[in-house]
Amino acid sequence: MSASTDNDFLSSWRNNVNSSKTRASSFDTLSGHQLDVCYFPENIDQEYLSKSGVPGQFPFTRGIHPNLYRGKLWTMRQFAGFGTPEDTNRRFKLLIEKGQTGLSVAYDMPTLMGYDPDHSLSLGEVGKCGVSVFHIGDMESLFSGINLGEVSVSQTINGPAIILLAFYIAVAERQGVSAKNLKGTLQNDILKEFIAQKEWIFPPDHSMRIITDMLSYCTSEMPLYNTISVSGYHIREAGSTAAQELAFTLSDGFTYIEHGLNAGLDIDSFAPRISFFFNSHSDFFEEIAKYRAARRIWAKKLKNKYGAKNEKSMMLRFHTQTAGCSLTAQQPEINIARTSFQAMAAVLGGTQSLHTNSMDETLALPSEKAAEIALRTQQLIAYETGVANVVDPLGGSWFIEKLTDEMENKAEEYFKEIDDMGGVISAIENGYQQREIAKAASNFQNNVDKNERIVVGVNDFINENEDIDIPILEIDTRAEKNQMERLIQIKNNRDSTLVSNLLNSISTACKNGDNLVPPIIDAAKNYCTMGEIVEAMKLEFGEWTENSVF
Repeated sequence: MSASTDNDFLSSWRNNVNSSKTRASSFDTLSGHQLDVCYFPENIDQEYLSKSGVPGQFPFTRGIHPNLYRGKLWTMRQFAGFGTPEDTNRRFKLLIEKGQTGLSVAYDMPTLMGYDPDHSLSLGEVGKCGVSVFHIGDMESLFSGINLGEVSVSQTINGPAIILLAFYIAVAERQGVSAKNLKGTLQNDILKEFIAQKEWIFPPDHSMRIITDMLSYCTSEMPLYNTISVSGYHIREAGSTAAQELAFTLSDGFTYIEHGLNAGLDIDSFAPRISFFFNSHSDFFEEIAKYRAARRIWAKKLKNKYGAKNEKSMMLRFHTQTAGCSLTAQQPEINIARTSFQAMAAVLGGTQSLHTNSMDETLALPSEKAAEIALRTQQLIAYETGVANVVDPLGGSWFIEKLTDEMENKAEEYFKEIDDMGGVISAIENGYQQREIAKAASNFQNNVDKNERIVVGVNDFINENEDIDIPILEIDTRAEKNQMERLIQIKNNRDSTLVSNLLNSISTACKNGDNLVPPIIDAAKNYCTMGEIVEAMKLEFGEWTENSVF
């Protein structure tokens, strides 16, 4: 490639930068040194373009936006949820008051599993590890005083995701907000549930049918909404390596793409609304390389294998959460430092959205003070460190570029193994991903046990007779009592004949192959509960039990 072509190439990129929105901020160093938006090698050849390119252009290794955080900082989206919807609503408003720019809902275990509060398996779990939401009234209370037309909301829900989406749409309509104007993300990644988190309801094939129904509906009715957030976070929390997180997450994403195509959807109509959710662990440079490799792999597959024409389909957008599994109950205050390093890696890797864990999360749900410190950590990175001033500042580092290549190559090896097994679902049913993660987790723990890997405060630098004295958020039984009373009240005050007919229509849609979203929205509006809707679906879909993995 000639020098003139180099100049033309960079000139095109700089034109994109100049036409992009820029924040009102100084992007100089503290000493007043002027910084360029991004830095490049002296000679740009074809190998460079195919691997790295420039920010905002295929293959997006260096980022999906020409000027990244100079245009808009990442969304600071702290995960929150506990007790009753009213409890969590107060926490949401506090976080917004402190400067949070997006909401993220943590649901309790009964909600995640599709159970109402009166189910035998809900006993003692209502509101404990997240907020309890089992009918439209709960969702309405959760967002009371919060305009869903203005705020971006992420919901971490998978097995019963279609039902919580229906509640959300119905509540937005009550606020006068059309589904077409809703912004946010539904996790809705059932494949990683089978692989890692284990919170599924229906068998894999039926679960994928539900997801394609949601893809079809949201593509038509919710153009601003991310229908799936393909989640590597829980794969990493289960003990995977960074390369396994990358490979298993992207292979899940490709599976959703293939099911959407098989359902008759045009690739460019739905692929831009699929986002990702990655873990940011403690190996600083490895994490940055993982994000860069993820963008490149996704872009090349979408273009070359799946035939995407729209560059937005090729742009891998992702949310990041710092590694909960890295936090220690010992010396919990140093978790603030751990989280800071992990958050910095996510930002240097070009994340679009970020949650920073609180120091007390190995002991309880975050206290208000701990949650505020975690949010302030993001704000410090954004406004004081200068890392948001330059796009992909580590790009061109021999180390980072080599790690990025190695991540891509290892992911491709995993893709081939999964393809040879017949694809992701067949591999899941055979326990392949589960075994790989189990082996990685065992290897890590063995290294810690043998002091070959140091975890500060756990196997070295230990404080003997440590007295942990930090405030802990305690969830009492009040939430369970309140939710049980609400359930009784709802059932006493609704039209039971109408409810029965609506639930029957859901079972019929499951059987006939009709899109499930509209009848579930109708059921939600008329106070059918989540547990009732799940049971109506189970009549046709059944449940799933995985094979044991040893």
